[in-house]
Amino acid sequence: MESKTVYFENVGLENTEVAFGLARERAKELGIKKLVIASTTGATARQALEFFKDDGLRLVVIPHQHDFIRKENAFPRELVAELEAAGHAVHFATMLFHTESLYGTSRSTLMANVLRCFSQGVKVCFEIVLMASDAGLLGRGERVIALAGTGRGSDTALVVQAASSQHLENLRVNEILCKPLNVLIPDEVRGRVAAEDCET
Repeated sequence: MESKTVYFENVGLENTEVAFGLARERAKELGIKKLVIASTTGATARQALEFFKDDGLRLVVIPHQHDFIRKENAFPRELVAELEAAGHAVHFATMLFHTESLYGTSRSTLMANVLRCFSQGVKVCFEIVLMASDAGLLGRGERVIALAGTGRGSDTALVVQAASSQHLENLRVNEILCKPLNVLIPDEVRGRVAAEDCET
């Protein structure tokens, strides 16, 4: 079997349309019905809502949990209603790789850092599929496409067989559709996002 993987030379919003296009094409080829999408401010979710509107795909959108970085969650409440009215799901939950202060252990951070060796988006794709599975929005072993990015937009897309956090060992990455070539470390990601926040 041969399949195509796209490597982005840079991270950024400009990769989102390409990542969405790859996801659309592969979902059609494989008969995949759900896309799991990370969206912090709602911008990526809104873009996905428009991009995939005629594709018959269900979006499962995973924003940041409440009280994670900001006092007020950046994901607009009106967008939650709009997505749900269109038959999609939005799920706010504990971000599984950010639980060190809850459980007093750094194991989740260790796992996150190992996944970041591939890219920030790969780490987030794992996390959002686990979170959506824990919520019952994905079935055990269900094949989906997960989309996430580095700071803003989507630059990573994986074909994944879903599993819950209770059965992490059953999560399978079937294909890497795209990812950034040059991985940023977390501090670089935070710096880039902070700089973009200042510009907007």
